[in-house]
Amino acid sequence: MTHPSRTGGQILVDALKIHGVDIAFGVPGESYLDVLDALHDSGIRFIINRQEGGAAYMAEAYGKMTGRPGVCFVTRGPGATNAAIGVHTAYQDSTPMILFIGQVGTDFMDREAFQEIDYRRMYGQMAKWVAQIDRAERIPEYLARAFQVATSGRPGPVVLALPEDMLVSLASVADTRRYQPVQASPSDAQVATLRSMLAAAERPLVLLGGGTWNLQACADLRRFAEANALPVACAFRFQDLLDNAHPNYVGDVGIGINPKLAARIKNADLVIAIGPRLGEMTTGGYSLIEAPLPRQRLVHIHPDAEELGSVYQAELMIASGAPQACAMLAAMAPVDPGAWRHSVAEARSELAAYQEQPPIFKDASAPLDLWQLVQQVMAAVPRDTILTNGAGNYATWAHRFYRYGGMRTQLAPTSGAMGYGLPAGVAAKIVNPERTVLTFAGDGEYMMNGQELATAVQYRAGLVVIVFNNSMFGTIRMHQERNYPGRVSGTELHNPDFAALAQAYGAHGEVVERSDQFGPALERALAWTRERQLPAVIELRYDGNLITPNATLETIRRQAQAARAAG
Repeated sequence: MTHPSRTGGQILVDALKIHGVDIAFGVPGESYLDVLDALHDSGIRFIINRQEGGAAYMAEAYGKMTGRPGVCFVTRGPGATNAAIGVHTAYQDSTPMILFIGQVGTDFMDREAFQEIDYRRMYGQMAKWVAQIDRAERIPEYLARAFQVATSGRPGPVVLALPEDMLVSLASVADTRRYQPVQASPSDAQVATLRSMLAAAERPLVLLGGGTWNLQACADLRRFAEANALPVACAFRFQDLLDNAHPNYVGDVGIGINPKLAARIKNADLVIAIGPRLGEMTTGGYSLIEAPLPRQRLVHIHPDAEELGSVYQAELMIASGAPQACAMLAAMAPVDPGAWRHSVAEARSELAAYQEQPPIFKDASAPLDLWQLVQQVMAAVPRDTILTNGAGNYATWAHRFYRYGGMRTQLAPTSGAMGYGLPAGVAAKIVNPERTVLTFAGDGEYMMNGQELATAVQYRAGLVVIVFNNSMFGTIRMHQERNYPGRVSGTELHNPDFAALAQAYGAHGEVVERSDQFGPALERALAWTRERQLPAVIELRYDGNLITPNATLETIRRQAQAARAAG
């Protein structure tokens, strides 16, 4: 059988279409011009970004939203190094993603040619697979493997380097079939063991997180929790795996955890962890669940067999994707929840108390009440609104007080990466133009990828961005006051007028400094995005002393100074 001769770039784009790619993100480079040409009439949307870090973040957000690999193209050297932050985020967040990097020609290789990097060495520790395609006739094979690796087992990023001369060479080669993700499933014996452990428990708790989830898995998990009256918590930045209004949802397990929920986890006699790696953020520095041998009986379900037992010696370890495990748990005969029948209602009451207005705002002296702001947001936007954020103390206001509507309404990096919120929001709106998209961004975080507002304007992605401007790197300042009270160094910021900057991009922009200004400003921003299909930015200017819901910077400083004086 003969096949028409095609350039490497054309073979690659044809393979992307076979694997269902509809959108790719990137910054153009001369190292992959033939791919750009093949994309021209391919039907694949190529979203042009303003910096490769933003492009990689958008691809990662696409992978989170869809469960399909987010595709990103960057050029060699500087483009590849800029994109590294998105690859690292995809790896730590277990997100399927494929990064294509234009590479120097094979005839120039290993001479430290212009912008040359050995990507196997550069990306080796932050990707599931890194390879270089040296022959055009092997492109279909490499792409099929890339999609397979990115989506099977624990999802994650794959990096493929594309030598420039390979992309313009001609080859006659057959295409492959579309990839088929592979996940393990629990055995009947493992489910029976889990059921026996649950039947013997008095204080069980379910903990959700990680990759491989889809709508059906979430629905099956909900049925399992309801049938067995189980309290369900969600790992750090996976709060959307169960609708937060569901009576079995008892809170999130991460930074700023409800102390009473932390106590419940520590005192549980059975923890059923479905999907999470049980990393540092989720386990409170490996204190809620002690490593390597937990005090609680632990069932750990994870798609990667190599993850199981790597940190925790769980009593029952099951290699399985979330859809496969939850389907079997939903079909499992329920147990009598007599011993813990009232625990869900008690934990829900504790969650409600934790989400009440914090004391720092109850005296009404602060002009801008950030707790009230979140209440107004929830009242103004639909339940399926997608809320995105990056890293920073400002994110606490969303994580603690916002009630996520279910999968996929939260996009945030478990890797703790700054600069994620805006690119993720733009990608979310491009992929889901019919849904409301809201981005929370700190002032320091926003400035790391604020240029992607131009991408939002170019592609008429009408999201609303709320910039929390306290003129500092707040999280670092908070730690600074705890460890070096009163010695401010390297954390103060001088910011632009974010509202005016948004207007310069062609977006709507306004400033809010008082609580009574926010509701009308949000209404105007939402109306603008609906009518113009363009982004809107609301800049919140507020007292940086209000650093967390639990304590002000002044309180943290005084406590640290008192501790030093006493000891």
